[in-house]
Amino acid sequence: MAEKNLGTPILLCVAALVMNLFGALIVEAFELPLYLDTSGTIFIAALGGYIPGIAVGFFTNLTKSFVEPSEMYFCSVSVAVAIITTFFARKGMYRKFWDAMLLVPMLTFVTGTCDLLIEGFLKVSDILDPVMEYDLNFAENFLFEFVDKALSIALAYVLLKFVPPHVKNFFRHLGHKQAPLSEDMKRVADERSYLASSLRTKMIAILTLSSLLLSFSVALISYLLFKGAAIDERIKTVDGMIAVAINDINPYRVDDYLKLGRVANGYRATEEKLYAIKNSSLDVKFLYVYRVLEDGCHVVFDMDTATYDADPPGTVVALEDALLKYRDDLLAGRPIPPVITDNEYGYLLTMYKPMYDAAGKCQCYVAIDFSMDILHEYMRTFVIKLIALFLGCFVFIYAIGLAFIENNIILPVNTMAYCAKNFSYDSATAREKYFERLKGLKIHTGDEIENLYSALLRTTENILNYLEHLQRAKVRVADMQVKVAEMDEIAYKDSLTGVQNKAAYDRAIAELDEKISDGDAKFCIVMVDVNYLKRVNDTYGHERGNEYLINACRLVCAIFGEEHVYRIGGDEFVVVIDGEKSSLIK
Repeated sequence: MAEKNLGTPILLCVAALVMNLFGALIVEAFELPLYLDTSGTIFIAALGGYIPGIAVGFFTNLTKSFVEPSEMYFCSVSVAVAIITTFFARKGMYRKFWDAMLLVPMLTFVTGTCDLLIEGFLKVSDILDPVMEYDLNFAENFLFEFVDKALSIALAYVLLKFVPPHVKNFFRHLGHKQAPLSEDMKRVADERSYLASSLRTKMIAILTLSSLLLSFSVALISYLLFKGAAIDERIKTVDGMIAVAINDINPYRVDDYLKLGRVANGYRATEEKLYAIKNSSLDVKFLYVYRVLEDGCHVVFDMDTATYDADPPGTVVALEDALLKYRDDLLAGRPIPPVITDNEYGYLLTMYKPMYDAAGKCQCYVAIDFSMDILHEYMRTFVIKLIALFLGCFVFIYAIGLAFIENNIILPVNTMAYCAKNFSYDSATAREKYFERLKGLKIHTGDEIENLYSALLRTTENILNYLEHLQRAKVRVADMQVKVAEMDEIAYKDSLTGVQNKAAYDRAIAELDEKISDGDAKFCIVMVDVNYLKRVNDTYGHERGNEYLINACRLVCAIFGEEHVYRIGGDEFVVVIDGEKSSLIK
């Protein structure tokens, strides 16, 4: 199926997404104790593999989150369903109905456990509204999960039977940037450990580390921003409370309050206003007014709490350890920044704000210790939400990256390496076969990998052309050698009698002379002269003379052997026998 026919798979993915949403609407409309929002995910995962299945599951929760924001926290559960379904579908579990139904307990356990854990963690702080309107115990939840997954798998199995084979085949090769592979090439392409440090391992390691680093960085930044925003919000709240308290205190009466205490004029009225401010929020742990002097903090006002009794006016208390570094500022009446402490009093935000009179002299500090214990719960819940969100997003993005690396880099490189490694040069047929296999890969990644493939094709084709030309040259050389041998043989043969001629005789004599010079010559020479050749020619003609000469040559060859006979003239023959055979001549 061509790339332009992506419409059918996309349409099926959209249909699977709609199937999930429709199932969720049915559950909500009839208030069923089920989900019915994974049948489309299971169907498309069994049909198309990891990427389509994960995408449908992820976008199902993303779409539902527009109505119920908490649904997005469960996207990792849908992603897990897609991964498990794809893994077992590739093992052939969806070929038979009862084999597919064997996956029901596994999916029930995974989804049921994950749902309960995520919902339980998020509900601890009462921040997340219940995902379902009914409250079930653990066993009941698993029972309904079992029914839900059984219905979803059964529906997916039925729908798979109606999918045309060519659509299944397209999904099987979805994302591939080359032609379908043979079975032996599939085995090689899927091989994981034939190299100590393969490209696949390196690329997956880089993808994993970069994805984890990016996720951790984003999560950490989000955490710090959320924490900073939460603290800033509480600082503004405390600052507003202190501003109200300062407005209720008369700075010119502070000296009287310190000397006379509660009997001072206006003290109790001011104290009641401060109690009203303290009681306005349960998070106000302590509210007090101090004048900071060299000998310590002189109590002007101190509000009672359920746990601690207030210090009476005029009491001198030591400056807290966390504020010692600001002692000079406090003595000088200057503002100090908020201080966050975590001690036996709890996780507190402490703010000291100076109160000035009309002359600009600091009369005292109004301070509030604001409890931030709830911030721990907020942060813990935020981290759980962040993990729940990032887990699904991370797997979705990671799966896309992994598929891209596999289809655009690993698979093309491995198949090219396999073809190059197993290329046979034994025969022209074998070379043609393996070249067609290489050409049949049809890699079209559109990048450097495709350039490499094209270069490999051109190089291989050039080598084959060179080998073909070389083979043709060898044939031509062999033919020429035969012809040269024939010409050489003709050059040293007598055309009439067929025995060796005068040139061959001269060559044989030259070789014999060398042996004589070396003192290693054993030979015999017989001179043969054919009589009456001229008379035969004159009487019977040259044709009969030639026959006469040929028959005479045959007679000599019959006696001495044709290889030893040379015709050196018209009717003259010489027999040259060299070596051990010369001893046979008597």
